[in-house]
Formats: sequence, structure tokens, C-alpha cells
Amino acid sequence: MSLPLARRMDGVTSSPVRDLLALTARPGVISFAGGMPAPELFDVDGLRAAFDRALDGEPGRRALQYSPTEGNPRLRGLLADRLSDRGLPTTVDDLLITTGSQQGLQLLSTALLDPGATVLVEEPVYLSALQCFQLAEARIVPVPGDAEGIDPAALDEIAARERPALLYLVPTFSNPSGRTISPDRRRALAEVIARHGFWLVEDDPYHELRYRGEREEPMSAHPELAERAIYLGSFSKVIAPGMRLGWLRAPAELLRRVAILKQANDLHTSTVDQAAAAEYLAAADLDTHVRTLCATYRLRRDAMLAELPAITPSGTTWTDPDGGMFVWVTLPGGADTDLLLPEALRHDVAFVPGSAFQVGEPDRSALRLSFATHAPETIAEGLRRLGKALSASV
Repeated sequence: MSLPLARRMDGVTSSPVRDLLALTARPGVISFAGGMPAPELFDVDGLRAAFDRALDGEPGRRALQYSPTEGNPRLRGLLADRLSDRGLPTTVDDLLITTGSQQGLQLLSTALLDPGATVLVEEPVYLSALQCFQLAEARIVPVPGDAEGIDPAALDEIAARERPALLYLVPTFSNPSGRTISPDRRRALAEVIARHGFWLVEDDPYHELRYRGEREEPMSAHPELAERAIYLGSFSKVIAPGMRLGWLRAPAELLRRVAILKQANDLHTSTVDQAAAAEYLAAADLDTHVRTLCATYRLRRDAMLAELPAITPSGTTWTDPDGGMFVWVTLPGGADTDLLLPEALRHDVAFVPGSAFQVGEPDRSALRLSFATHAPETIAEGLRRLGKALSASV
């Protein structure tokens, strides 16, 4: 006799990035699969000192105790200041600390989506967001676009037809495509969202990792979106993903509901990690650290873009991102990157097939490459291996 299982899991697909971790962990494999920051750039000494201060004396005992669901007030205040400097006016009461921004997506999916509700997404789209929307039993509808992101006219037409609950976007250095929505298009999209009256969920983990051009304000800063914009952020890309610290900025009534959901989910995010993050933000020069990250990742992006013409067949195209961690490659001639991946693994190199990031009929000729983790010489060797896999698969 089989025991009962919830049917809501039936439509939730596994993350190929997580599935690849075991395969790419073996010695000798060069992985471009995970969007992982470079571990040699973690400020271990600064974080160790921050944890020491967080655990010192009586405050250290409080840092090991249960704490409010909304999060450490000092940390929220420091975050509010950074977001305000980013062009997004924010107070302590606008923020909820989450266990990574992924938890923010999961909480929002529960708070905003009834089964059958319609979610609009760009395509390709961040695959872990798809998991959250699938778990909420939502209808996921892609909005077509181009190199500047989703098309406002297409969004207008689809919104009128579908009556969506929300639009999910990574407008700055999108995962997986690396593209950034231009300021003019952001304004046009904000007008469409306000006119149709649905939520914008803006996921912005890569905002500070800009290597070229001028920094743009978040879409959530547009005045017409003030009561319908939700902004997600994370420390994972600029401090350390292992701390699992993110945040959610939302209107007051929604934030109250999300706090109740978080109580049911995990009571609160790690108290000691929040306290250490507050100490770190207060004492460290995070802006200087981010400049170091940007200088390093710029060289790695450039190394990947320089090598791609030599290892890919004629007719291949790829994005040229202004920041972030990803290059989106499209192969010519009916290539199938799902079939290419096993051959690549035999050559000790890994990537994520593009089909994992697509809602409709997948374009199997696409793949995502992450350049952040490896030094330029390792990137060059990994791409040479990928070139051999491409040659062997033809």
C-alpha cells in the first residue's frame, strides 16, 4: 500500500543546477552551471570579526535567542539606508528579512497566488522562481521580448487577456540571459502594470554587480508602482550565499501577511547571522568590496566573451551583459543542448541547458554560462573543453 502524497508537487520540476552539483563536484570538472560567486573573494576575515562582535557579551546571548519575525531592526535600518541611496526610498518598517531571497519568492507565491492564478514572466526566466510558482499551482504565461527585455506592447495585450495576479522580473542583469531592461522600457512597463493593476515582483540580486554603463534605479522606484511593487534583494552575491540572508520590501498590508506566513514557515531568519550582517555592514566598507568584485568579474566576463568565437560554430550568438554573472548562448542549426550536456560532462565541463529556463516550447539550442566563479585562464580551458564537446556532438 502506498502512502498519500500531496498532488501539488506533481507539477514542480527539479532544479537542474542543484541536480548538477554532485556531477560537477568531482575533481577536474570546470563548471559554468551554477551562479556562484567566487569563493576566494569572500571577506572571511571581515565576516569572522563581525561574528566575533555579534557574539560578544550580553548582545551575543541575544544573538543566539529567538527573535522577531520581521528581522533585526539594526540590519533593516542599514539596508533601508542602502536602498534609499539606490533611489528606492525605504524605512525599517518597509522591510522583512528572509532566509535568502528565494524564501521571499516562496512566501510571496503563497501570499499572492491562489491555485489557477496567472503569473506573467519574461522568457527565459529564473528557474527557481518557476519552482515557486509551480508549487503555488499557478498558470505561468511568458511575455515575449527582445535584447532589451520584455515588450511593453506584448505585456499590455497579454495582461488584458489573462488578467494576471503578478509579473515577475529580474530587470537588471537577468538570470539567465544577462540582459538589462532600458530606462525607457522600464517606464513603459511601469505604465502598463499600473494601468492593469497587478503586482510587480522585482527580483534584484545582481544590482550592484555592474561592470559597464550607468546604474539604473529599480523599477519599484517608479511612483505609479508605489502600492503594487515588491522588491527582493540578497546578500548572496555581494557578501556570501552561505549566510542565507535576503530581504523583501513591500506595502504595509502585504508585508504584515508575509510576516505571518514566515512565522509559520521558520519563525525567523537566523538571529546570529542577522546580527553578524549588521555588524559587518556597520564596520566594513562594502562599497569598496563591491568594487573589487566588479573589477574581478569584469575580467572574467571579458575572458568568456573573448573565447566564445573560437569554440562555437558559425552562426552562434550570445549576450554581452553589462553586469551580473551570466552569458546566454544560442547555437545554430537545430542544436540540442540537453543532448550536448552529457558530452560536455565527458569532457569535464558543465553548463545549464536553456530549456530549464523556458515556459513554453523550449529553444533547445540555448545554454547558460556563468563566468563569475573561475579565473580567466580556467574559463579559457573550460571553453576549450566545451568546444571539443561541440565538435564531438556534430
